[in-house]
Amino acid sequence: MNSFALGTSTSQVEVTHIDQFGIWLLACGKEYFLAYQDFPWFRQAKIDDVLRVQLLHEDHLYWPSLDIDLSIESIEQPEAFPLKYGD
Repeated sequence: MNSFALGTSTSQVEVTHIDQFGIWLLACGKEYFLAYQDFPWFRQAKIDDVLRVQLLHEDHLYWPSLDIDLSIESIEQPEAFPLKYGD
């Protein structure tokens, strides 16, 4: 008997954990951590709004209800993107 996966994954991005330090998300098979220190917009956001993330392109994440869009590059190297609205 062979076991096959049914269908394909429809979600290429999901929030996997939220705590007092930040948000973990899985995007395109890779895990990322968004520390509130580097991404302050998420600190006071409603959990429901944080969970509703979309992958618009291979490297572009968007949270529609928060009007936040981030490139994967800015998550991998937040020090390269020092300007933060809401500091």
